[in-house]
Amino acid sequence: MSRVWNFSAGPAVLPEEVLRQAADEMLDWHGSGMSVMEMSHRGKEFISIIEEAEADLRELLAIPSGYRVLFMQGGAIAENAIIPMNLLGTRRAADYVVTGSWSAKSEKEARKYGEVNIAASSQAGGCTTVPAMAGWKLSPDPAYVFTCTNETIGGVEYPFEPDLAQIGRGDVPVVADMSSNILSRVIDVSRYGLIFGGAQKNIGPAGVTLVVVRDDLIGHAMPHCPTAFDFRIVADNHSMYNTPPTYAIYVAGLVFRWLKRQGGVAAIEARNVAKAKLLYDFLDGSGFYENRVDPACRSRMNVPFFLGDEALNDTFLAEAKAAGLLQLKGHKSVGGMRASIYNAMPIEGVQALVDFLRDFAARKG
Repeated sequence: MSRVWNFSAGPAVLPEEVLRQAADEMLDWHGSGMSVMEMSHRGKEFISIIEEAEADLRELLAIPSGYRVLFMQGGAIAENAIIPMNLLGTRRAADYVVTGSWSAKSEKEARKYGEVNIAASSQAGGCTTVPAMAGWKLSPDPAYVFTCTNETIGGVEYPFEPDLAQIGRGDVPVVADMSSNILSRVIDVSRYGLIFGGAQKNIGPAGVTLVVVRDDLIGHAMPHCPTAFDFRIVADNHSMYNTPPTYAIYVAGLVFRWLKRQGGVAAIEARNVAKAKLLYDFLDGSGFYENRVDPACRSRMNVPFFLGDEALNDTFLAEAKAAGLLQLKGHKSVGGMRASIYNAMPIEGVQALVDFLRDFAARKG
């Protein structure tokens, strides 16, 4: 069977050489006679895997000292509860910037644990842009400001990194859900108090969630926070208070090493810019397809689009599948189509999609 071009939003495409290495090591990791799936998480073999994965991640993101890397479980959805339970502390409120479906889910979950102030929202306009930071209205004493830097469903990505010092609130930590664009572009980790993301888009298989958290934000968990989700407990036990998702961490480590071989985050960002430009330029010039996101805030990772005649949607998807282009159906909440072009999607896959889009429009437009 030949490999298809997989445009799934997550779980998503992984680098082929990573999959081949994982297959080669499936029965015998480095002469241990065991699969990583069979190893004790407290054995020297797995400890070497998780330590190397953390070291490589720190290098790729240039994580400063004073931040802890946690490998957790429950996905980004669970972090929507874990974060307020850990960061609210003695404060009553947190501020949220709503730019799409995921940040809306996040602020709704946070209301179970404290007061939520909507500092800014693009919902009135259909969540097609990111509100300018100058217009954010923070509450008097928020524990943090929550952002989702890339909305996987709506295809909206922050065109800037929040710097609250610019609005006189540099004392407030920024929390960022980077599930769908982490490691896709260079970021300044020091601008954030906490970064988190599910792995199943740019990092590895589903099952592990990355948290990068500043030291001073650890140790403030609510009394009813589950022990396994208390950042202090997780940090003090090096992400192994309970059995971590060992195989997912192993594959994530392989992806980190793959990224380093590609030249690091700056090099992969240049590729992502080229891929996104190729696809958006075609959509904009086609006269048949439409992307409705503010051009300044278009995601490089998730590209939603609509056909000029949506009665052709089923035909489009059937023909795309026959051409080896899979998972192009848009999220059920917004409809249309969506192509997710994460780090592991080569430009050849995007070109194959553009070629199909051009041919389909010529025949059906």
